[in-house]
Amino acid sequence: MTAKALMLQGTGSDVGKSLLTAGLCRIAKRRGMKVAPFKPQNMSNNAAACRAGGEIGRAQALQARAAGIDPHVDMNPVLLKPQTDRVAQVVVHGKALTAMEASQYMAERNSFLPAVIESFERLAAQNELIIVEGAGSPAEVNLRERDIANMGFARPTNVPVCLIGDIEKGGVIASLVGTQAVISEEDAALIKGFIVNKFRGDPRLFDDGVSFI
Repeated sequence: MTAKALMLQGTGSDVGKSLLTAGLCRIAKRRGMKVAPFKPQNMSNNAAACRAGGEIGRAQALQARAAGIDPHVDMNPVLLKPQTDRVAQVVVHGKALTAMEASQYMAERNSFLPAVIESFERLAAQNELIIVEGAGSPAEVNLRERDIANMGFARPTNVPVCLIGDIEKGGVIASLVGTQAVISEEDAALIKGFIVNKFRGDPRLFDDGVSFI
């Protein structure tokens, strides 16, 4: 079995990626699909223990529950647990590896990409669908080099991306269009759709916005 995959990336943090990932996992589960969540890299002190051992981000444990499966370290192969403003514990495949300053991790993080892809491929071999959650935003182009959380994962795995914007924050059109404008053409080509999250009211009022995006 080789799963299909979809990656949810955001125009920024806190646009709803985690809950949308959980929601899509639950929808797929209810439709009878074998589905699993995946987040290449997470930064959180809110970790959850896995029955088979190791720990992952609590959001991925929730997403696993939505998918009707046990949480597993492959669902979040790289977990960063902040210890100070500049230092974080690096957890790989559920086990604490080392502590790194932010500058050191940013310089070396692509060395963890093989572990990320290894976990993704294991999940893909066992499931029909993988819902992948990005981190932060791909628009942070100053962080694109050696990225493993957003397009740095999507490009080598050729996973299509759905870009999410939060309309409650304001400027959702600029956020969605601007994200596409600042990233490279190769990265932008992976964006196959958009979600305007937390939309309320008459959707016809946003028709021109949809056309512009």
